[in-house]
Amino acid sequence: MDFVPQQYKGIFVPQSYKGIPLCGFGQCLSLRWGYSPDCCAALRGVFAMWRINSLEISNYWPVRLLGGRMRIADQVHVRALRNLQKVYELKLLRSLLWLALAVFVGFSGVPAAAQSYAYVPTHKSNSVSVINTASSSVVAVVPVGVQPLQAAISPDGAFAYITNSGWFLGNLGNNDVSVISTVTNSVVATIPVGRFPVGVAFAPNGALAYVANQNSNDVSVINTVTQTTVATIPVGTNPWGVAVTPNGAFAYVTNQATNDVSVIDTASNSVVATIPVGSNPVGLAITPNGAFAYVANYLSSSLSVISTATNTVVGAVSTPTYPIAIAITPDGASAYVATNGDNIVSVISTASNTATASVPVGSIPRGVAITPDGAFAYVSNRMSDDVSVISTATNTVVATISGVALLPEGIAIKP
Repeated sequence: MDFVPQQYKGIFVPQSYKGIPLCGFGQCLSLRWGYSPDCCAALRGVFAMWRINSLEISNYWPVRLLGGRMRIADQVHVRALRNLQKVYELKLLRSLLWLALAVFVGFSGVPAAAQSYAYVPTHKSNSVSVINTASSSVVAVVPVGVQPLQAAISPDGAFAYITNSGWFLGNLGNNDVSVISTVTNSVVATIPVGRFPVGVAFAPNGALAYVANQNSNDVSVINTVTQTTVATIPVGTNPWGVAVTPNGAFAYVTNQATNDVSVIDTASNSVVATIPVGSNPVGLAITPNGAFAYVANYLSSSLSVISTATNTVVGAVSTPTYPIAIAITPDGASAYVATNGDNIVSVISTASNTATASVPVGSIPRGVAITPDGAFAYVSNRMSDDVSVISTATNTVVATISGVALLPEGIAIKP
């Protein structure tokens, strides 16, 4: 019997020469990395037939040892069996090729979960929860300063910088940055900065880190080698977020109270432009090509799109209420915007500056970060004490990670 195509759950698949259905082009593998009963049945049938064929042929080995002294009928019978063996071997090869194809298709249909680590400051517990992105579980909790807010990972992945705001404790709080070794998940340094530090970002070469200090209205510049503050730059009133251009030439800082963005020349550590935006700007992100900065305007429920070439606003995008954090995919195609008011992550096409999807997440999302491969967006939810994992391919939540300490704020993922 030759292989006959059969329909299995809407997919045409081959049958073996014993009528055993082979795997449906790996559809079992594309679900849970498991083998379906069809795969097992096909393998059992193949190996059983292989054994029978071997026994049938081996039964004639005494005759072959007689130096050819056998009847013509026996010779014909043996020759027929040998031909039958060749047919079976060909069919066996076909079946194994079908199985190989099924395995290949099945594995290629499942995105690999690359292992990385997400660092989530939890300001109520004065700690940072460390999440293994491959297992979607909290693997460490690192004590830091008083009420941490934001995180950034050094470009080489060696350190996580955590801003400790001190919240409303003023000078009783830390007003510093905790430096966590991502190897040991322990604090290896503490760096004093301005009052109520919030946003933090690294220069692309990792030599400097920039920290926005909300209550002292300035930006601290940290030398990451000496782990000391080497400059303080006055900006607008109540700075919140900071992002550095891919070429390292400029740092953009949102100022909540003055509704604008300060542009810092990193060579001179001075403000070279001030750009009016929407009401109460907070989080921001710069596209990978450095052409645009996207700014979340918390009270005007919008994004301002800034051209970094002209330092002017060239577009505006409506969002759900209270947008607070933005992350842009590595290919620059989409911006993921966490919005407090509706517990929604809004997905924005950077080509058209329009919303293409709205993804419900946990309660009061505060931070968002994209995995290095661009496959997932991780969202920290402040009031539900968890992290939502969004597939950027389907724009749906594919996992919710519990076990995060109280009141998660920002989030950063190790490259």
